[in-house]
Amino acid sequence: MQEIKRESGYAIPPARVVYAYPYEVMDVGDSFVVPVEARAKVLNANYRAGKRLGRVFIARTEGDNIRIWRQA
Repeated sequence: MQEIKRESGYAIPPARVVYAYPYEVMDVGDSFVVPVEARAKVLNANYRAGKRLGRVFIARTEGDNIRIWRQA
């Protein structure tokens, strides 16, 4: 069995964050639309992006689509 060596002095690389939606470039009042089938995915993404970016995103159903706004 190969011996595992302990090492120190290596910096942790920054977290890789890639959003499927344009959260980072949105200004207050901007919005985008996704199909209602993506409801669970976009609501989860709203929550995670809001926490990470310190912003507020809201979603409302419009027929067969969901519109997401940046509120704050």
